[in-house]
Amino acid sequence: GLAPRGATFPLRALMALKPEPGIDPCKEIRVWCQSRTQGGFFTSPMPKICSSHSGDFSPCQEVKIFRALILGELERGQSQFQALCFVTRLHRNEIIPSESMAKLRQKNPRTVRQAEEVRGLEHLSMDVAVNFSKAAQLSSHIHNVCAEAKEAIYTREEDVKFWLEKGVDGSMFEVLPQGSDVPELQRCRLCQDRWKPCICSYSLSIEWYPCMLKYCRSRDAAGKVSSYKCGIRSCQKGYTFDYYVPQKQLCLWDEET
Repeated sequence: GLAPRGATFPLRALMALKPEPGIDPCKEIRVWCQSRTQGGFFTSPMPKICSSHSGDFSPCQEVKIFRALILGELERGQSQFQALCFVTRLHRNEIIPSESMAKLRQKNPRTVRQAEEVRGLEHLSMDVAVNFSKAAQLSSHIHNVCAEAKEAIYTREEDVKFWLEKGVDGSMFEVLPQGSDVPELQRCRLCQDRWKPCICSYSLSIEWYPCMLKYCRSRDAAGKVSSYKCGIRSCQKGYTFDYYVPQKQLCLWDEET
């Protein structure tokens, strides 16, 4: 089983992963989300909260990283912005291969594009904290992507188990308190005391990313039909993350949803 808060996972040997021939498995694949109203960013669905989101997909340990930068409300005692990182397992069918991603060219990078497919909302319980100083083994991109969220990097128990089987060092993970273990632990939207711990909820949407390759068919002179790559299919997907915060002050947007 997983260790409780304050304990760590046992050290395991790092397994060497075999990349496919000719493909760099550690190539960075990053999707930046644009705003319909403000250059470079899009507005969060929560009222009064403006945030930017980026997604980082790292095939090394099959990892994807979501970073959220949330503007603070100074009149409510918050800092200028709050950074969060959510780290989950990357499944191979979620995004196009890295070698195809490297060949993508965008003719009009400032254009706000509409996704061809809207994928269902995913609701995730982020019940494990990730130690920033030890996380490079999980993904080399965490150091840069999550530098502003060192104390707020979250993942899931089921994803941790997968990475442990890959040989990742378990000492970087720490189980967080959950409502089932601590009955008095409420959801932040129900908590009246701004300084009490609670379960926060944060939602974001990746408005456009290349999720599949498109294949076209051609026929040669002999009538033989063959298929070839002829483009990409784009998707939009929403996520809601639930995670522990030591005080509601770190989750004030949740009372407004």
